Amino acid sequence: MKRRALLLLEGHESTGHVYVKMAQHLDLHPITLSADPTQYDYLAKDEIETIRVDTDKLDALIHEVSRLRTTYDIAGATAFSGGDESAYIAVSRLCQHFDLPGPNPLSIERCCDKFTQRQLLAAAGLPIPAFRLAANATDVESSAAEIGLPVVLKPAAGSGSSGVHLCRSADELAAHAAYLLSEQNIRGTSPRILVEEFAQGPFFSAHIMGNEVIGIDAAEFGHPPHFVFRHFTCPAPLTDGERERIADVSRSCLPALGLGWGPTNVDLRWTKRGPVVIEVNPRLAGGTSPRLIQAAYGVDLITEHIKLVTGNEWDLRAKHSHIAAAQCLNADRDGILDWVDGYGRAAAVPGVAEAKLYIKPKTPIVRKGDYRDRIGHVIAASTNRARTEAVLQHATSLISWSIAPFPTHECTETVCRLSSPHQG
Repeated sequence: MKRRALLLLEGHESTGHVYVKMAQHLDLHPITLSADPTQYDYLAKDEIETIRVDTDKLDALIHEVSRLRTTYDIAGATAFSGGDESAYIAVSRLCQHFDLPGPNPLSIERCCDKFTQRQLLAAAGLPIPAFRLAANATDVESSAAEIGLPVVLKPAAGSGSSGVHLCRSADELAAHAAYLLSEQNIRGTSPRILVEEFAQGPFFSAHIMGNEVIGIDAAEFGHPPHFVFRHFTCPAPLTDGERERIADVSRSCLPALGLGWGPTNVDLRWTKRGPVVIEVNPRLAGGTSPRLIQAAYGVDLITEHIKLVTGNEWDLRAKHSHIAAAQCLNADRDGILDWVDGYGRAAAVPGVAEAKLYIKPKTPIVRKGDYRDRIGHVIAASTNRARTEAVLQHATSLISWSIAPFPTHECTETVCRLSSPHQG
């Protein structure tokens, strides 16, 4: 009998290892298909079977999967969140080709195009920021003038806050537009920039499986103009009425975008007119989110997602009701991560659900103003909101690290220490 295998397109520094472990726990053989498997340390460390293939080319993927089917029973396939969602689009097409469980590829493709997504949400009457699509610097300037500063500039494709920038002045607008246009020209893609109204208010994420809202968390960012997460709380501190309004708006996004199979993550801000949809992601949220939901409710979204993509029934019933919070450990300067200390002590603090480091000492750090600035996280949980925050603050205060300047820089080494779960 052939061994059942789960195909994973590309990887992820915080959730990839968990998918691998959970697949093995479910008696599945994980196989990673990647254009560059060496960028994911856990693959070599755990001796995970990998195949080097251009994941942007569907024909190449079909060829490799056809070859694998002679050896394995391919039970399912999925991909990860990250700065480039092309792998998630590719895996939906791959599932369709081989008749594997998966979402509608057209829905995924349209959702991953931020401009198309905005058009579909607007047509369905859902609350969204004012937006324009720009192809050049003149378009960006005129769009911002119509909407009014401040505006958010972002690529029309991508995730993880990559290339997302708050522009509060004409100079900031021109500088970031030039950067985005230059980056898109380097990649050889047609320039497409989304210019959006800056919806001001607290930020929330609704985590959905199928049509069911599993949890809603509140998030805080570091300093603008970037949108780098620094702190999460789940469940978010909302009234019953506020929670239901966010859940209703989030669920209404699904039929508007042709979603409803598998996981969806809806980001919103609570503005003067109530919840406004910032973005809909047709996948699990990355980073701390799956572990945060598990700490709060006892629902392991990654395990249940794997069950779904391999044709099994999932179990989304809450096992408990706790208050969970996560502190993101973000690099605050460029350089080389010299050393990290205190992770073991932080992990041993009662009430800490997880303390995790994504990168090893001696790794170069060049901040991007997005999810890649995160070097680790700590998650705590208890039955009391104040207690959870106290545990998280204590645990993070035990962790310190040193980022040494690059050899060409003439400056002194700086030691960073977190003393509060609300510091970035």
